[in-house]
Amino acid sequence: MNSVRPSFTYRLVSYLLVFPVFRFIFRGLSSGIENVPRKGPLVVVANHGSYLDPPILGHALGRPVAFMAKSELFQLPLIGYVIRRCGAYPVNRGSSDRSAIRQATSLLLEGWATGVFLDGTRQTNGRVNKPMSGAALLAARSGASLLPVAIVNSHRALGSGSFFPRLVPIHLRIGKTLPPPKSSKKADLEATSSELKVQINSLLDKGLISLHEKSR
Repeated sequence: MNSVRPSFTYRLVSYLLVFPVFRFIFRGLSSGIENVPRKGPLVVVANHGSYLDPPILGHALGRPVAFMAKSELFQLPLIGYVIRRCGAYPVNRGSSDRSAIRQATSLLLEGWATGVFLDGTRQTNGRVNKPMSGAALLAARSGASLLPVAIVNSHRALGSGSFFPRLVPIHLRIGKTLPPPKSSKKADLEATSSELKVQINSLLDKGLISLHEKSR
């Protein structure tokens, strides 16, 4: 399967905006980049501590990552155009939006990487606390592998309730891929979601990337 080519808008936002913010303002580093498959469907699963998480993940993994975004954002003329060109797709918050799940599955079948935050919403402690089964369901439906990613410190940089960022380092620790669940049965989805929680929190426990570790 061929890799998805990012749009011009995606490249523009990634390299002219996200790159300098991540690398220079937040002294961003990544480890485990060799674990990211270069092509084919992939469900990127991460903890969620900040609004900074989606653009950082979309840039730092080296391939386009599509994310759900609340439907209201798509009604804004400029923002709606930019996020759509960057691979985002709308979801109605507070409800089970089947159309968003269908669109995410369709993107995976086209070879996209799709980002899912395991808790669904931002967590004040930056960890995975109560994993939901959305990522596992997408993987089961599409046959995509799951990539656990720990975003270290983003909840300290701009967490829930914060209005001004703190200039602390934000690092990404990328784990090894996990196979999709054996089926879409509840027990299989919950088992995979629990394993993803363990993997991501274990990566978070390693803390910031040290100088002797392989980084990018």
